Amino acid sequence: MHFLSLKSKNPFMAKLEAGSTLQRLRNRYRLVVMNDDTYEEVVTFKLSRLSVYVMLSTIFVVLVGLTVALIVFTPLKYYIPGTSTDYKSVMELKRLQYRVDSVERQDAYKTQYILGIKKALGGTGTAPLDTTTIVLPKIEISND
Repeated sequence: MHFLSLKSKNPFMAKLEAGSTLQRLRNRYRLVVMNDDTYEEVVTFKLSRLSVYVMLSTIFVVLVGLTVALIVFTPLKYYIPGTSTDYKSVMELKRLQYRVDSVERQDAYKTQYILGIKKALGGTGTAPLDTTTIVLPKIEISND
């Protein structure tokens, strides 16, 4: 069995050898599952630290992928706060908002028109007279 070997060039600085670390990852170990009553070997695995690391990393990536797929492709995504709804309902909401703004603008124009009619019929509205003079260009007469 190999232990951590340190190679130091300087007494204050210790460096880990790359070869020994890789060798430790590749060392083979045996995992034996035995029956407690009969001491019979049920299952035997030959493992290394590298194979255990790869296996655990693969399981982690698969579980994360399955969780993301479960959230993205099922209605569970609507229960997560901050996520928007589907594109169709967002566009419908924008269209309705535009229509409400348009109706409010038309209502304001009609209210202003009705107030102008009331002032004109009641005689209370004074319209400023247009006293600007119109300057017409001189007409040139051609003798052709």
